[in-house]
Amino acid sequence: MRMRHKPWAEDYLKSHPNIVDLDGRHAGKISEWFDKDQPIYIEIGSGMGQFITTLAARNPDINFISMERESSVMIKVLDKVLEQNLTNIKLICNDAAELNDYFVDGEVARVYLNFSDPWPKKKHTKRRLTYHTYLALYKQILQKDGELHFKTDNRGLFAYSLESMSQFGMYFIKINLNLHQEDDGSNITTEYETKFSEKGSRIYRREAKFH
Repeated sequence: MRMRHKPWAEDYLKSHPNIVDLDGRHAGKISEWFDKDQPIYIEIGSGMGQFITTLAARNPDINFISMERESSVMIKVLDKVLEQNLTNIKLICNDAAELNDYFVDGEVARVYLNFSDPWPKKKHTKRRLTYHTYLALYKQILQKDGELHFKTDNRGLFAYSLESMSQFGMYFIKINLNLHQEDDGSNITTEYETKFSEKGSRIYRREAKFH
């Protein structure tokens, strides 16, 4: 998500070290960072945080990690965490490529990818969060039965990800080709999702596991 740079954002995040990790000081010790020993769910690219904070509020028996590389965006997530006084969510301001520095093998129960940048140009394929090098990272940190949940409004990215995951040896436990028409009421929307679904965009979702 692109947002105007806020020069004060990093200082604001640093003022809440119990919630935000800006320098990797909790790398390799994420479970110890939380008050309770509970399953860990991650959202990579949390945007303004509506999805992950809603999940955290509804599921106090799960620990959540919001991973967002842009500090000017992460401040929106922090605002929501503070407003709701959420104690089961932590924020990591870093790139997804650093995942295996933060999490030990098999530490995570679920990874969410919501409306990731589609990087439509072929020369940028390696930047897509469903490219095989990223899938390898998810497999490394996920538990044996861990899940990858993927949601997008970009049909091209959805098709690419279907092929990429299949070739990597993943299998699909649920696929929605028109989520808002098929939804059973359990879907939690992101700010982006609400905006574009109201304009008529189709939302695609997939839940997958590694063999």
